[in-house]
Amino acid sequence: MKRTILACLAGLVTWAVVVTVINRVLRLSITNYTAAEHTLQFTLEMKFARLVMAIVTSLAAGAVTRWIAPASRWAPLIVGSVVLAMFVPVHINLRSRFPVWYHLTFLLTIVPAVLVGSLLPGPFGVESTGRGAASSESISRGQPWLGK
Repeated sequence: MKRTILACLAGLVTWAVVVTVINRVLRLSITNYTAAEHTLQFTLEMKFARLVMAIVTSLAAGAVTRWIAPASRWAPLIVGSVVLAMFVPVHINLRSRFPVWYHLTFLLTIVPAVLVGSLLPGPFGVESTGRGAASSESISRGQPWLGK
């Protein structure tokens, strides 16, 4: 239980840190992005970049969440749900500033991206056995459905 709570907190912190770093990169790499942030007058390129930023950030949050609590099936879902819950009111308030496709794409991809991120291999390509992947020990005992 403590590990799941820690994983959820780490996933949320990861989301905040990664989105901040990627946003800084966008400011440096896309002309007039910083000015557009203040007025929310994003070009199509900027909107797509922001959607990609949200998906990459959600993938990273899911990966970190699973890395900390590999046996928890709920932790990634909790992280994705909390992030979604934080952004629903924001997007409701901004509903007239962006097209519907942007809101829907952003909101409908958060939870799935966190869940997909939680399925990615662990650090350095080491596969975690906490979620369905069978350990060599369980396979040798004739029980491939059991992980560690």
